[in-house]
Amino acid sequence: MRGGIVFLWAAIATIVLIAGGIFGTLLLSGRIELFPTATPTAEPTPEVTPLVDTTTSVLILNATPEEGLATQLEDVVLAAGWPIGTVLAGGAGSQDFPETTVYYLTPEDEAAALGLAGVIGGAKVEQSEAYQPADPATRQLTIVIGLDRTANPPTPSATP
Repeated sequence: MRGGIVFLWAAIATIVLIAGGIFGTLLLSGRIELFPTATPTAEPTPEVTPLVDTTTSVLILNATPEEGLATQLEDVVLAAGWPIGTVLAGGAGSQDFPETTVYYLTPEDEAAALGLAGVIGGAKVEQSEAYQPADPATRQLTIVIGLDRTANPPTPSATP
């Protein structure tokens, strides 16, 4: 009887040592973590719904060599419901702006900028402090007309 108990204890010790060796090997090789760290989950960016807000003033700058684009776009914006006097059209400091863009100053104006981009038939929308209104209390969106709105828009050249 005594030989059976010794054999049983030897078998249990062998199993424990083998299991401990396997666990230790897996732990040292990095296949098992005792205290795994939580992986941060990416927060989805909130979807902004376009809103046509005719209470914002609109500045339209023609940054192309083609004359009259700013006044044509001014007519489109006025026809969409903006009051006369809140939409100003003029020329920009350059004539080689590549893509028509609607700029807004504060994150609260992003929905209005997206709505205005839809009114003019689509445009890129960006937040920028480059086009600030003269009166800080005024909310203003700025449309910079790019070469993509000209009669002969440039075609992208192939890169070597």
